[in-house]
Amino acid sequence: MDTREKMHSGGVYHCNDVSLIAEQRECLEVLYDFNHSRPSQVAQKEQLLHRLLGGVGKECYIEPPLHANWGRNTYVGNSFYANFNLTLVDDTVISIGDHVMIGPNVTLTTAGHPVDPDRRRNVAQFNLPITIEDNVWIGANVVVLPGVSIGENSVIGAGSIVTKDVPSNVVAVGNPCRVLREISERDKVFYHQQRRFDEGLS
Repeated sequence: MDTREKMHSGGVYHCNDVSLIAEQRECLEVLYDFNHSRPSQVAQKEQLLHRLLGGVGKECYIEPPLHANWGRNTYVGNSFYANFNLTLVDDTVISIGDHVMIGPNVTLTTAGHPVDPDRRRNVAQFNLPITIEDNVWIGANVVVLPGVSIGENSVIGAGSIVTKDVPSNVVAVGNPCRVLREISERDKVFYHQQRRFDEGLS
């Protein structure tokens, strides 16, 4: 099994393959152009995003700056929005569904390193995929760790560290992130604490 295969196997490998370093530099060149495009260059940013990521759905927008290890290992669905400073440590696959919203300063990291210091000294690494299902909202300053899946419709509260899977249709918060409650009929009436939606607002 070569290094590229090990990157996606979940096993431990060493990040010292010269050809991989060259490929990663290509990603960083595209990323530089994306992050330094002018706000008015909407079409150019869209083209660069398609060059950078593995797959991009319709009506996707990412606020620069964006940070990524590879870019091409990240796949986003339709109607995706990410605020400033999204960091994709996508050494293996990050899969994001439709209608997902991500707040500022969020990190999605598929990569980890052994705790053993001798192995870390030799640049040992492992990668586990991240899956974010449809209609998820991830608040500001959230970190999602390797191997995590977040179920559809769920909300991750700001500042959370997501260390394990989150089921569908829940609000989860904290460090480590835990399910706070299920999403309920009350959420159709109140949008924040005791603040009600205006009548007729869909």
